[in-house]
This record gives sequence, C-alpha cells and structure tokens, in this order.
Amino acid sequence: MERQEERGAQESFGAFVEVVAALRGEHGCPWDRAQTFDSLKPCMINEMTEALAGIDLCAASGDASNLCEELGDVLLQVVLLSQIAREQGLFGIEDVIRGVARKMIRRHPHVFAADGGKPQREEIPGRWEEIKRAEKQNRTPEQERLEKEAFAAAARQVIAQLEPKAGKARFSPENAGNP
Repeated sequence: MERQEERGAQESFGAFVEVVAALRGEHGCPWDRAQTFDSLKPCMINEMTEALAGIDLCAASGDASNLCEELGDVLLQVVLLSQIAREQGLFGIEDVIRGVARKMIRRHPHVFAADGGKPQREEIPGRWEEIKRAEKQNRTPEQERLEKEAFAAAARQVIAQLEPKAGKARFSPENAGNP
C-alpha cells in the first residue's frame, strides 16, 4: 500500500509540474507568464510566513488543513521558480530534488551507508555542521563574500516586507512569542 501511495504522490507531483508549466506556457496565465525570480521574492516571503503561521495554527488547534494549504503554496513557489530556471536553461525541478536528496544522504551518515558500507547508526553531535563546512570548503573568498551579501540583502527584504504586517498585528520585539 505504501508503494502505491508513493507512486500516486509522484504522479500527482508530475501532474502539478505540468500545470505550472502550462501556466507559464504560450497560452497560460498572463500573471504567471510575467513572473521572474525577482518578482516572486515577495511571494516566497509571504508564503513562507503563512506556512510558519500554519504550523502554529496546527499546534494550537490540532487542525492541519491550513498548514497543508500553506505548504502547497510554498511548493508552488518552488516549482514556479524552478520552471523559470528551466526556461532560462539553468536547471529544472528534477535538479532541485536530486540536489536536496543527495545533500540529505550526505549529511545523514548515521542513516545512509557511505560507499556501500553500513550506516553509522549513531548520530555524532556536530557532524551535520562538519559536513556542511566540508561542502563549502572549495568556495573562493569572492563566492563567500557574494553569498554573505546576498543573504544580507534577502534578510533586509524579509524585514522590510514583514515589518508593516507585524506592526498591524501589534508585534514588537518585547511581545515576541506572546500572542
């Protein structure tokens, strides 16, 4: 039964990817066709924030329907951005999935066997960060500088977009975590 459900999920995901491609296609939706990496940044921030709220709502109410919907919206952003990348010849959703799967396998040697051996079976504290550092060790100082600048710019954008919404919700650093 589990394999059948897995196949159904794969078929549903493939169909969803086709829906997004059609939205961006020649006879697709004008709004979707007009989107770019930059124009979707506010959408990604909004959907990520709504998914975080959905987690809290699920924990508070026991109702997961909002969380399920919001995770779908986050997935839409990932697939839509990947479709734009495909159109530009950069990568496709398959590359995104393959890359994150490889990363999770690499960063979990206590679960997955390396080089045909046996999994370590015991998580080693600090190992995740050690593996992460090793993955980044071939980066040039220029690449590191650009990554830091891009992260800082993204953080500023998140703050700028969420600050007005937080103010409407009467948020302040003093009452963070206290609804």
